[in-house]
Amino acid sequence: MDKQSLKQRIDVAAGRAPADLRIANCRVVDVYNRTVFPADVLVSGGCIAGWGAPGFPEAREVFDAGGAYLAPGLIDSHVHIESSHLSPAEFSRLVVPHGTTTIVADPHEICNVCGLDGFDYMLRASEHTALQVFLQAPSCVPCTPFENAGATLDAKEIARRIGLERVLGLGEMMNFVGVCAADSDILDKLMEAARAGKLVDGHSPGLSGHMLDAYAAAGIRTDHECATPDELRDRVRRGIYVLLRQGTSCHDVLNLLPGVTGDNERFCLFCTDDRQSASLIEEGHIDNNIRLAVGAGLDPLTALRMATINAAECYGLRDRGAIAPGMRADMILFDDLNDLRVKEVWVAGRHAASRGDYLAEDVRVAPEGVSGRMNVRDFSAARLALTLKSDHVRTIRVCPGSVVTGEGRATVRRDADGRWRRDGQDIVKIAVVERHRGTGNVGLGLLEGYGLKNGAIATSVAHDSHNIIVAGDSDDDMALAVERLIEMGGGMAIAQNGRLLGSLEHEIAGLMTDRPGEWVAREIARLCDIAGNALGIHGNIDPFMALCFMALPVIPALKITDTGLFDVNAFKTVPVEA
Repeated sequence: MDKQSLKQRIDVAAGRAPADLRIANCRVVDVYNRTVFPADVLVSGGCIAGWGAPGFPEAREVFDAGGAYLAPGLIDSHVHIESSHLSPAEFSRLVVPHGTTTIVADPHEICNVCGLDGFDYMLRASEHTALQVFLQAPSCVPCTPFENAGATLDAKEIARRIGLERVLGLGEMMNFVGVCAADSDILDKLMEAARAGKLVDGHSPGLSGHMLDAYAAAGIRTDHECATPDELRDRVRRGIYVLLRQGTSCHDVLNLLPGVTGDNERFCLFCTDDRQSASLIEEGHIDNNIRLAVGAGLDPLTALRMATINAAECYGLRDRGAIAPGMRADMILFDDLNDLRVKEVWVAGRHAASRGDYLAEDVRVAPEGVSGRMNVRDFSAARLALTLKSDHVRTIRVCPGSVVTGEGRATVRRDADGRWRRDGQDIVKIAVVERHRGTGNVGLGLLEGYGLKNGAIATSVAHDSHNIIVAGDSDDDMALAVERLIEMGGGMAIAQNGRLLGSLEHEIAGLMTDRPGEWVAREIARLCDIAGNALGIHGNIDPFMALCFMALPVIPALKITDTGLFDVNAFKTVPVEA
């Protein structure tokens, strides 16, 4: 902002100059006092100037709100754009009509594939979207030293980006074990955030007591992995903001809501974390979090405060989060406080969405430097043979609706050469094929409770290192699905009886596509129908979402990486044999 723009804003507020925009006849949601008052809102140079009054000059544009509520634009406090399967521009097109005007995005998914090339792509691809995208510098690439990712971001790499204006801090510190042990490499990353004066996001499922003290003492100030109201209160007690998450797989809003009180709600925010395109289209974004919370009894003005000013203050975004003079004119209009359905959206005073239609014209960025990321060596069906020394095995047990897995035990059948063979139990083979460094690694294990029969399903979206993950009961079908992903440069594939039943290309790092969100949602739904109808995957399990989290070695109990079966609680690789 220059001096002339500031003078113009002051003159508009004082009634000496016409506003660029006047939103007339609205009920303004005051998130500071948690109340509502009638006013005309004046906008100048993308910022709110003040409230109109009789005798003020007529604005250049007038929008009659007709008595509707005007609130600040919504903020998603923690999200991975990559989990939508969409490019940043397409993500913006879907979420802005739902009232989200700002997000804090952690691009650690694409950085695990492409390193700083991926980070820079996300910066470029979100620079000219209506959605205001701020990034966090990923802290855990890879998330553990027990797997191969496409890059390693150490403290020196983080230092190259954390000082940028659109970078708000250090991304979720998933290695809470390393933090609590004061690991030297982790401390170096935390020190880079401290030197830059930036916040550190947290990720500490199940952490409590003195270890939670140690985690907070490291300077970590948010957490989106709370599971109970007691965990919420424990973190707020330590000065940690708690993010109530409602993603496609993780549904925490209603679980945590009993922990939100009038005394601690200023330390409570909303986030989505991982939300697929179909969920965005069918249910919404942060507006969905608000509707769920209000429907369960939370005061709607408190819910709006959690989605706006609380988030802005947490992340040091001093120019937004409220309808007040001097703030960015990020605003949403809606009719019912108790059932938030966004009608109109303004971003920096520009009309960005109207009744579900996206009005902005975003600049699309080609995925230069982040496409075709497939470096698979020495792969064949023979690499999928699982030779066991015992009939007694560990299994990764699927927990429907959760990214947490169980640690199962089973007695299985082996052939004369000791290789696992399907025997009628709900147990199939699962494998991770390393795709970044040409190591030739194939990690093997057994998956229980998935329901798959007679075929294979594979995806290159496999949190967080995003190697290829495949499950099936036929080595040939598993290999066919993997080979299709290699050919496409990543995506999703299903095979049965030696033929492909369907696939979906993800040309951006094997994680995302720039296709329209509605088309992507339909294609994923089609593949999920095939997985259920042809392969028998249980109806209460999202076939691809469940599979992609089987490779996440920071969420208990057993997971699979390219180096083998991983015990998250013991934090070490373990044999398949029990």
